[in-house]
This record gives sequence, C-alpha cells and structure tokens, in this order.
Amino acid sequence: MIEVLACGPLVTVQDGGRPGWLADGLAEGGAADRRALEEARALLGHAGAGIETPGAPLRLKLHVNTTVALTGAPMRAAADGRALAWNACHPLPTGTVLDLRPTGEGVYSYVHVGGGLTMPEVLGSRSAHLIAGIGEPLAPGDSLPCAAFAGAARRVAAADRMGGGLLRLLPTPQTRMFSRDAIERFENAMFRRDARGNRQGVRLTSDGQEFATEGQLGLLSDFILPGDVQMTGDGVPYILGPECQTTGGYPRIGSVIAADLPRALQAVPGAKVRFRFVTLAEAQAARPGQPTVEPLTRDPAEVPDLLSLQLVGGVVSAREDG
Repeated sequence: MIEVLACGPLVTVQDGGRPGWLADGLAEGGAADRRALEEARALLGHAGAGIETPGAPLRLKLHVNTTVALTGAPMRAAADGRALAWNACHPLPTGTVLDLRPTGEGVYSYVHVGGGLTMPEVLGSRSAHLIAGIGEPLAPGDSLPCAAFAGAARRVAAADRMGGGLLRLLPTPQTRMFSRDAIERFENAMFRRDARGNRQGVRLTSDGQEFATEGQLGLLSDFILPGDVQMTGDGVPYILGPECQTTGGYPRIGSVIAADLPRALQAVPGAKVRFRFVTLAEAQAARPGQPTVEPLTRDPAEVPDLLSLQLVGGVVSAREDG
C-alpha cells in the first residue's frame, strides 16, 4: 500500500486510458505524457497505473517493499531526505517517505511502482477521468493498493520534451477549410503556451493575425481526438488533451502527431511552440523506439551505509592456505 501524506491539486491515478469508448462519448483519457508511461514500463518491466501530478508537490509513504520509477517532468525527489535521481527507478523499503517538489520544468510528472497500483478498474482502466466524473483527485489520507516488488536501480535515457519547440501536424478533415495563406501563416507563426490549460486542452496565444476560416460557425459537429488543434470562433488555437470532448463544431486546422503530443502537453505556460505539417509517412517514421535502460550507478557519497554493504566480501580470504 502507498499512503498519500500530502499532495497538491489535481493529482490523479493514470494508466493507458480507455480506448474504444469514443462512440459512447468518452475520450480515451489516460496519462497526458504517454512517453513517460513507456519509460516507466522500460524501467520496471511493467507499468500499470501510476500517479500523475501536474506540477503539484507530493508526499507519499510506502507500506511495502517496492521499486519506484520516476518519469516525466523532472521533480526534486528525496527518499527519507536522500536525493533520488529522476528518470530512474529505485528499490525502496517499507516505511520510506518519498517527497517530490516541482522544478518548473515541464508539467506532468509520474510515480510508478513495480506491478502498478491495483485498485479496481472502471470500464477497463484505473485512470481518473475528471471531466467524465470517473475517479477523483488524490487527497491526504488516501491509500493506494499495490503489491511488493523487487527490482534493480536503473536509469532510462529520457526523450527531451519539456521546453516546447516544433510540433508536427497531420491534416484533419477540416484542414482544407483554411486558405493556403492561413495555413502558411500558421506554420510561420510563433505561439506561446497560455496559462489556461488542463488535461482537456491548452490554449495558445500569438501576436499575429487570428486563424478563423469561412463558414466555421456553421460547421457540423464531428469527431475529436487528443492532439487536434482546434480553432475557436475568434480564431484562437487550442491543443486538445487526453480528456478532450469527443465531438465538436469548431474546425481543427491539424492534429499533433503522437510522437510530439507529449512535447505539446509538457510545455509550461510561456513556452514557445511552432507547427509544421508533415506527411503520414513522416509521422510514422517519427515514432520513437523503445526507451534505453541501463544500471543506475550511485555516487558513494550518497550512500550513508556504504561500509555495511558487502562490496568485496567472499572474494578472497587471507586465512586460506595457498
């Protein structure tokens, strides 16, 4: 069991989400940064449900021996006051108190344990989907069930995705509604992540002309997916997130490819982003490979009980003859 001692707002349990319910009006949901989920899976060998915190502090107590993986937006992490490396997993004994504090780099951070959190599933997932009323944000005193797990300390080569930057797009059914001039201006514009944003989507601002298109107010509602860049009636773009609506009548000028969606959602307020349309073949080629994992080597100065570890015991004995 993991006990929540303290946490900020909108900290939730997330996993891979609920695919297959779009026709029933339920977005897939799940972790905002899917690459962080893949990195945790690579570290632990399996990553089910974990804790997602959107830049909010978190304090946990382990009531089981387990291995904890820390991925996503870097946080200052400590176990009983001892600093822990980020983008890594750490075997921790029962009774450990884990403290996480945001650094301002990225938005969504993740804590996974070996075997995952094991609360009951709802519609095939343990993810909270607050827009749909499934689950609730975590609060102090909550207990999260999990099993014991023994694993090695390891580090993952995490993809750089925290500073905004270029986001590649595929066309949507509404892209052709925008003039060639509007699409060219859109690709040449520099946008900033607005302070307004959540798991439903993030607002973008720019200093240039708006990007409205003729006839958009009479557009029939159509399906919507995470990553779609939707234009409101005043021509302001929103990048839709994992808890976005499933249908809508505003046009989508393009859709951020899956490889770049974590970068889009990890952009902090004020971060600059730009867009470029790519072909389907380019989008498929951009899919990242499996994260690379290697043993985590600790600085001996960070090990308080170094002398108690049998580092060379049994190698040779001065009492043996010959």
